[in-house]
Amino acid sequence: MGKAGVDGLEAGEDGRAIARFLEMMAAEAGSARNTLIAYGTDLKGASAVLGARLAAADEGALGRLAEAWADLSPATAARKAAALRRFFAFLVDEGMRADDPSAALPRPQTRRALPRTLDRGDVDRLFAELERRQAADPSPANLRLTALIELLYGSGLRATELVSLPRRALRPDQPFLILKGKGGRERLVPISDRARAAVAAWGVKVPVDSPWLFPSGKSHLSRIRLYQLLKILAADAGVPPDRISPHVLRHAFATHLLEGGADLRALQLMLGHADIATTQIYTHVDSRRLVELVNARHPLVDVLPKRA
Repeated sequence: MGKAGVDGLEAGEDGRAIARFLEMMAAEAGSARNTLIAYGTDLKGASAVLGARLAAADEGALGRLAEAWADLSPATAARKAAALRRFFAFLVDEGMRADDPSAALPRPQTRRALPRTLDRGDVDRLFAELERRQAADPSPANLRLTALIELLYGSGLRATELVSLPRRALRPDQPFLILKGKGGRERLVPISDRARAAVAAWGVKVPVDSPWLFPSGKSHLSRIRLYQLLKILAADAGVPPDRISPHVLRHAFATHLLEGGADLRALQLMLGHADIATTQIYTHVDSRRLVELVNARHPLVDVLPKRA
């Protein structure tokens, strides 16, 4: 490759190239802080393996990364390779390289884990327990918990989005709210009549000077406390606590919507997924229903030969 590196790159300029890449990810892609930290860690680690010559590396040099990653899990190696592919694409786009050597990066075969979810019986038990609590003790704590669970399961909110909702995020005359989620992306989230009623009942108990819908101390309810409240509710409802979390209820929201016939693209928008491939993980739950749909609705179903 020579001492001059590739195009505008000199040996040892990894730090500058990585910094420019992360600036682009923050400004143009709107990547969240944790995403930027992860990219930076992976790129700097690869640079260290290659003697601070990652940005100017050729395919032969990238082959050494495969050796360095040999003991990593397929998922971790795949994540690192994805970060480097995006980095090299950026260098080419910026005119810092004329070629993209990332074809030499390993492509570990990974199998994405299916999301844990709850069946409808589990969800029914959770809401039955909420109703029992309300009847026995209509306290502010139980009103708050009902509002939290209605929003988690009824709208598929992420835990952080839920606990940090502004006090006036939901209006009585507006069946939706607009959230800013991962990467600063905004999305419209439909709110069911049940959830709006639960939030309205809880809202009258919120101090008028609180900026948060779910205040706690000087800030808002923490994710940890939400997790704890949900575990207690599950135990009282007869649902194994180790099977439930705020994220599991988000998965249940998505799973049950698909089972009910929701459109995958609409679900992607409601969940706030940047890539529909992320949403497609939920299609595993719907295979039985799809087979039944084909057998019942296909135009040739009435002319197919009957089995003896």
